[in-house]
Amino acid sequence: MDFKEINQGKRSKFRYSVSCKGVFVACMALMCHFPVMAEGEGYAVQRNGVHFQTPEGRMRVEFIRPDIVRVRYTCEPAFLGNGTIVCTGREEEKVPFRLQRENGRLSLRSDSLEVWVDLGSYALTYKDRRTGRTLLSENPQRPREAEQTYRENVVYDPQSKRIVKTADGEKEVMDVLRRDTVGRSWKFRNHFQWAQGEALYGLGCHMEDYLDLRGKTMYLCQHNLKEMVPVLNSTAGYGLLFDAGCGMVYKDAPEGSFVELEAANEVDYYFMKGCTMDKVVAQYRYLTGKSPMFPRYMFGYIQSKERYRSSEELVDVAEEYRRRQVPMDVIVQDWNYWPQGWGYMKMDRRFYPDPRHLADSLHALDAKLMVSIWPNPTNCPQTKDLAERGFMLGHSVYDAFNPLARARYWDYANEEFFGNGFDAWWCDCTEPLDADWRAMPEGYGWDSHEERWKGNLALLDAVLGAERSCLFSLYHSKGLYENQRATTDRKRVVNLTRSSYAGQQRYATITWNGDTHASWKSFSQQIPQGLNFMATGCPYWTVDIGSFFTRGGREWFRAGDFDRGVDDMGYREYYVRMLQYGAFLPLFRSHGTDTPREIWRFGEPGEPFYDSILRMIHLRYRLIPYIYSLAGKVTQEDYTMSRLLAFDFAEDARVHDIKDEFMFGPAFLVCPVTRPMYYDKGSVTLQDVAKSRTVYLPEGADWMDFWTGKKYEGGREVTADAPIDKIPLFVRQGSIVPMGPVVQHTGELPGKELTIVVYPGRDARFVLYEDEGDNYDYEQGCFSTIELQWNDKRRVLTFGERRGGFEGMEKTRRFRVVVADGTEALGERTDGKLVRYEGKELKCRL
Repeated sequence: MDFKEINQGKRSKFRYSVSCKGVFVACMALMCHFPVMAEGEGYAVQRNGVHFQTPEGRMRVEFIRPDIVRVRYTCEPAFLGNGTIVCTGREEEKVPFRLQRENGRLSLRSDSLEVWVDLGSYALTYKDRRTGRTLLSENPQRPREAEQTYRENVVYDPQSKRIVKTADGEKEVMDVLRRDTVGRSWKFRNHFQWAQGEALYGLGCHMEDYLDLRGKTMYLCQHNLKEMVPVLNSTAGYGLLFDAGCGMVYKDAPEGSFVELEAANEVDYYFMKGCTMDKVVAQYRYLTGKSPMFPRYMFGYIQSKERYRSSEELVDVAEEYRRRQVPMDVIVQDWNYWPQGWGYMKMDRRFYPDPRHLADSLHALDAKLMVSIWPNPTNCPQTKDLAERGFMLGHSVYDAFNPLARARYWDYANEEFFGNGFDAWWCDCTEPLDADWRAMPEGYGWDSHEERWKGNLALLDAVLGAERSCLFSLYHSKGLYENQRATTDRKRVVNLTRSSYAGQQRYATITWNGDTHASWKSFSQQIPQGLNFMATGCPYWTVDIGSFFTRGGREWFRAGDFDRGVDDMGYREYYVRMLQYGAFLPLFRSHGTDTPREIWRFGEPGEPFYDSILRMIHLRYRLIPYIYSLAGKVTQEDYTMSRLLAFDFAEDARVHDIKDEFMFGPAFLVCPVTRPMYYDKGSVTLQDVAKSRTVYLPEGADWMDFWTGKKYEGGREVTADAPIDKIPLFVRQGSIVPMGPVVQHTGELPGKELTIVVYPGRDARFVLYEDEGDNYDYEQGCFSTIELQWNDKRRVLTFGERRGGFEGMEKTRRFRVVVADGTEALGERTDGKLVRYEGKELKCRL
């Protein structure tokens, strides 16, 4: 007889892979760990929910807020937790709810949600309390499965230690000596039933060409080209967050849909009712933490390549950008600056004689300096020091899970870089291990998703532990953020990182999608990858403009189509199209190997590729007031800056799987060009190729062509011109876009006249956000907002009373107001109405 029979006198039809049965265990669990059940009921009411004793385990369903429910299920005698830092600490607040039992089901009702529990199978159903609509159901016959697994301690043979060179740097490797069983864990599957017509997004950034995840299978772990974030965001008005640190599998198929946790103590997931995808993101950040402000300079242009080889070269490049009057804010020092070993946080004084002088020289040019740092110091003094302190894991990876190790790692970063005036971090290789970043057997390639997942997860499990194998980047980012914040609050933390996890946004991280290759197919795949990543609630994502590998090679990941790099006119076209796309990502950054990336490598002024690059950089800088206001909205209102179309047009089912269009803030519809129109690879001229692409304009809005001002109704396809100097770009009617002048760096923007461009056709609202541009004074309220409201019928733009303030704020501002009239491009006009604004409400009739 199992536990459910003891409590309710009947047997469940539900089966599990491995039994946790036993009267003794069940009774001891009750006596030692859980509240006493109501006689004959099998469940007990708790402060914010209900604890259930199921035939094979135990489950808790509790309200965190009226619209957030936490579900935990374990086969252990106690809820042990999964030991992550995904969610922030919070004080438990009482959430009023009501219980109702009928027809073998128990209902938990808050003001917002109704959660039904089937007392036979313990399947959950979530309903909107206000509308009665079912939001999500677990599989009613088979909601959960559990299979006992075993923890292993992998012992390596120290005599086999050796350093191997890979495309990802020098790595320490050793042969496995033995595998010791040191405990047990669990593999869980939670089965769901998604609704017909519902679209699902999220899970991070992966190599597959997916946007809507319905009908797909995703293998989740950390990898050079995979950034795992176990969050789903649905057009049905809810999201799911899975709090565990192991590898996972998501599958949606006709035979069943589930999320599988490979090694965990328990199922632990949060159901987040959101009504809209934006509200789901807000719920996610309530649980896992706000996204801090980045410094204003990070929204300008970032120049990088693999690699600059000396202080002199870095300064020379920055000087050339200034001489050519091409705007730039940040220049990046990539790897191999160290004098020995790999990943040593020390600059080779032969080529970088004075790090302080280097930073000062770039600052004198109004450029900031970002530096690449690695978590796997190999065969260098840093390795020895960390090892002697007990701060190293296997394969030369430092122990980011240990706060003392994180502090010692910061000591190195601070002494050589931050203390010498370096501005920003590029945390490379934060997986921090790859099992296949080398030549692999024939047939292994980009489509070997399951095989690649198995190999990389096995290595991560062995070195980091299966239950935390995907968490390294989260802890690494925590260490950098908290230690820099403890050092000073005058400089905002910036961490560009190659891996991510749920909750990592609170540590000021920007994630990029790894070492991609230059092909048009790869480019088209990167667009939905980023949109899914940002749909999780992690708002900052970017790419290597031009892709990392431009050439082909022996390894599966060296699959670039352009062996001649910038000498190939086909690559120049490819680079320009990627740069046009990158201008509408949260961060705008060029990077890659094999070939140079500076603007003058693509021609000279007057030549089409050079002029196209310059035009997009100029547009990015003109949009900085708009972009920085969106960044303020990300931090203050949990917004998402670059957003898949379903964020704004969820009711239009035609947008649910459009992979090559997205919104940039509330105004811009961005439509990248992802095929060649001028040159094939090898500089082969293409004949009779149309310089246009088809664009779907979402229903629910009317649109204006950014470049021509032509008006279009929404809900239909149009053919958009796409010459090399223009990305198809539309603006939603009923938009307000603040723009600035072209400046050489974002530090020149304060005090400049701004142009406020109104797109009529509907009423509109936009909040202009400003602060000091760096430091954390904004956390104490040192920022200002000006609400702009457009009354379309009366043709009046109202500047609301300024709220807040900050040191150095201009109390009197000059704004030039322009109404787009359908004949000229946005922001191109120099007329308009000049307004003097002194912080009080002001109405401007146009």
